[in-house]
Amino acid sequence: MTTFAEIGFKGTRKDYFTWTGTDLQSGQHVIVEADRGEDLGEVVALGTVAERKCSGSGGCSTPTPEKRILRVAHEDEVTLLETLRRDEDRVRAEAREKVDQHGLKMKVTEAEWQFDRKKLTIYFTADKRVDFRELVRDLARTFRTRIELRQIGVRDEAALLGGVGRCGRELCCSTWLPELKPVSLQLAKDQNLSLNPAQISGCCGRLMCCLMYEHETYVQARRRFPREGKILKTSRGEERVAKVDIWGDHVTLKNPEGDARVVPLEELKREVGDATGRPGALT
Repeated sequence: MTTFAEIGFKGTRKDYFTWTGTDLQSGQHVIVEADRGEDLGEVVALGTVAERKCSGSGGCSTPTPEKRILRVAHEDEVTLLETLRRDEDRVRAEAREKVDQHGLKMKVTEAEWQFDRKKLTIYFTADKRVDFRELVRDLARTFRTRIELRQIGVRDEAALLGGVGRCGRELCCSTWLPELKPVSLQLAKDQNLSLNPAQISGCCGRLMCCLMYEHETYVQARRRFPREGKILKTSRGEERVAKVDIWGDHVTLKNPEGDARVVPLEELKREVGDATGRPGALT
């Protein structure tokens, strides 16, 4: 029986594999096929759950993953992986020294050994395109393995390094958020939030991912109200919509003289219906 599995590696990196054995459980460490070798990861999800996560994130290029889980990892292999993780601090420091020596405008964020040490991935950020060919050769001579330099964005950097957000909790991108999606300023505008970057930006300096969480709720709630600036014919004549309170179900109206009044939404619907003969017509 072939089982679909999601395997997690260092940070938020994950990939999908097949398993033809039995008794595989979430939380187990396994040896998997990797780029020209083997890697060690932890089982995150199995079966239908893994398939859905793969399809939802766009991580599956084929119906069935081409790479396989080779076997369950031994305890000493898990210990060896922990040793490699500690060594990555040294690798990261030496890589940064090499970058300075070559005078490159790039920031080394993280380093990750493949379990069999046949490959070393170094993650970096840079504002512009960087010619790092000489750096790769130097790193290969230093660490005596195949080097992959992978450029990432500032959002990916935050997900990789982790941290604490302004809410006081660990960053969503480094804990549970399955993928990073673009966040636009329109999300803040739709929710009537402050447009001050200091208040709506995360640790990465970009707009906070959590602006997306309630956005659809705001959009749906907003459809019940007339838009700001619209002129309505009410029982008191023509009045302009100055402000809407979607959670308090109130609308602030202003007459041509500038006098304002706050009207419950249902009462406003009745007023507009009585004045226009079109009950409930606000938008």
